[in-house]
Amino acid sequence: KDPLAEAGLHFDELNKLRVLEPEVDQKTRELKEECEDFVDKIGQFQKIVGGLIELVDELAKEAETEKMKAIGARNLLKSVAKQREAQQQQLQALIAEKKMQLERYRIEYEALSKVEAEQNEFIEQFI
Repeated sequence: KDPLAEAGLHFDELNKLRVLEPEVDQKTRELKEECEDFVDKIGQFQKIVGGLIELVDELAKEAETEKMKAIGARNLLKSVAKQREAQQQQLQALIAEKKMQLERYRIEYEALSKVEAEQNEFIEQFI
């Protein structure tokens, strides 16, 4: 048995005196490298997620903008429909008024035609 190993001292590959066993030291270095790789990958992941979040936020803003445009277009369409309905009612009222006026003119025409016929008959009797 090695008295230094029993005391917890070991020589490395460069023959330097170490407190840790070479195998434990090697595993510690490997773990350190794996941790550094892990930290790098986490950093890349955070960068990717940050980009994804920015993209989703941008898409959400665009969706909100399009939603507002759609609501505005729908409201405009409703107001145009109401305007057309009001205009249609005005035109129907105007048509009804013109029909009544036409009926008055027709009655007046018939009355005048009757008067003309009577006057022509009177003139013919007089002549």
